[in-house]
Amino acid sequence: MTAHVTTVAFAGINTIAVDVQVQMASGLPAFTVVGLPDKAVSEARERVRSALSAMGLSLPPKRITINLAPADLQKEGSHFDLPIALGLLAVMDVISLEDVSSWVVLGELGLDGSISAVGGVLPAAMEAASRDCGIICPKANGPEALWAGDFDILAAPSLISLINHFKGSQILPRPVPVKALSPASDQPDLRDIKGQESAKRALEIAAAGGHNLLMNGPPGSGKSMLAARLPGLLPDLSPTEALESTVIHSVSGILPEGGLVRMRPYRSPHHSASMPALVGGGHRVRPGEISLAHHGVLFLDELPEFQRNVLDALRQPLETGEVSVARANAHVTYPARVQLIAAMNPCRCGYLGDEHAACSRAPRCGEDYQSRLSGPLIDRFDIQIDVPAVTPDELDAPANGETTATVRARVLRARDRQINRYGPGNKVSCNALADGEVLTRFATPDPEGRALLQDATRRMKLSARGYHRVLRVARTIADLGNSDIVTRSHIAEALIYRKMVYRHK
Repeated sequence: MTAHVTTVAFAGINTIAVDVQVQMASGLPAFTVVGLPDKAVSEARERVRSALSAMGLSLPPKRITINLAPADLQKEGSHFDLPIALGLLAVMDVISLEDVSSWVVLGELGLDGSISAVGGVLPAAMEAASRDCGIICPKANGPEALWAGDFDILAAPSLISLINHFKGSQILPRPVPVKALSPASDQPDLRDIKGQESAKRALEIAAAGGHNLLMNGPPGSGKSMLAARLPGLLPDLSPTEALESTVIHSVSGILPEGGLVRMRPYRSPHHSASMPALVGGGHRVRPGEISLAHHGVLFLDELPEFQRNVLDALRQPLETGEVSVARANAHVTYPARVQLIAAMNPCRCGYLGDEHAACSRAPRCGEDYQSRLSGPLIDRFDIQIDVPAVTPDELDAPANGETTATVRARVLRARDRQINRYGPGNKVSCNALADGEVLTRFATPDPEGRALLQDATRRMKLSARGYHRVLRVARTIADLGNSDIVTRSHIAEALIYRKMVYRHK
C-alpha cells in the first residue's frame, strides 16, 4: 500500500507541489528517502522515528521507501518531516488515507513529537487555497496561514494532537488571528535632528516620490539619523504590497508572530555583507537584503566600504525591481522594488575639506575613496546631497523644526496626486517608477524649464538616465507644491540634487 501526502517545495517565493509517496514492502528493514533530498530532508528519518517512538509507536521491520515527486526537483528544508510522518501513520493504519488526502502539509518534528515552526507557511497556504485543499501546519504558524483566505486550517502543536483530531477524540481549534503590525508610535521624529534643513527637504522629496538618495558628509553630521526617519514619512503598505512583503518574510522564516507586515521594511546591512547576503543566493537560495526590503527602504551606510562587486550587483535590481539568482541547480527570482538610501564619508578619515581635521593625504585620499564607487551605480541615485557638519550654534539651539507627522502629511498628499495621475493598480505607483511615455506625458516641463534642463544636461554632461531622473525629481517637487505643471523653478531645484557627489578619477 502507498500513501500520498501533498506538501510544497519553494522556488523563490513561488511554490511547487510535491507528492510525498510512502510505501512499506516486504524485505530487509530499511528506511530510504529518494527524490533529490538535501541533508535536512534525509535526516527526517531519525526525527520521524524518534517522534513516533515518543508516542509509543515503532516502525515495522519492513522496507520503507519515501519518494518525493517530482524526483528531479531538489528538495530542501525540514518542513518535509510532518508529511512523511503522516504518510507513515497512514500506511500503518493509525490514521486513514482519506484523512491526509485533501491537505497540504508542512512542519518540522521534534524528537518528542512536537511540531516546530517552519518558514514559507503563507505561500504554502496560498497554494492550498488555490487547490481547494486545507493546510496542516505548526501551531505557531497558524495565524500566518489565515492571511491566505477562508479555508480549512489545522494548526497542531504536536503529532499526537493531529492523530487525536483525526480519530475524533480531540478537536483542534481554528487559529486566532494576530493583529497586523502597525507603525510603532515610538518611531524617531524628524524634529530631533537639529539643523540640516536642506537635507530634510531632500528627504521629504525622496519620500514623496520614492527616489533613491545618496548623502555625503563628515562623521556625526546626521546621515544615519536622517535615513532612520524616512520610514516614518512613507505611506502605509497597500494590501497587495503588505501581502508581497509578508510572503518574502515568510519564506525567509523571519515573520514575527504570524502578523501581516504593515510597516515599510527597513533593512540596514553591515558593509561586510557578502553578495548572497545582499542580493540573494547561497547554497540554499534565499532572499537577500534587497528582497527583504521589498516595498521599503534599503539603507547602506558607509557605502564605499562595501565590496565593489557587491554594490555593482545592485545595479540591475534597482532598475528592474527584481533579482534573478542563477545557479547550476537553481534559477529563482525574488521581487526587489526598494528605495535605496546610502550614506558615505567624503574620504577615509571623513574630514575632507576641513583644514583642521583632514589627513595629510587630502585631497588625494578623497579621490581614492570615492573612486571605489562605479559611475553607473552613482547614476542610479535620483538625489545626491552634501550633509555638512552641524555647527555649535545649531546644536545648542532648541529643537523647533517640523515633526515627522507634519512632513508626512505633505508626503501623503503628494503620493495621492501620483496615484490619481497614474491610476490605482498601475505598475507606476510613484514618480520614481515613471518612465518612457508616462514620464514624457506628465513630467515635460514648460518652455523655460525645458531650456534650463537642456542647458544643464550639456554643462553637467548628464546621461540619459540622469536626464530622466532630474525630470522625475522635478515632477515630485511640483507635486509637493500642488502644481500640475513642471516649471523652471522645479527643474532648478531638481538640478541642485543632481550634484555629482562622485568624481571619477
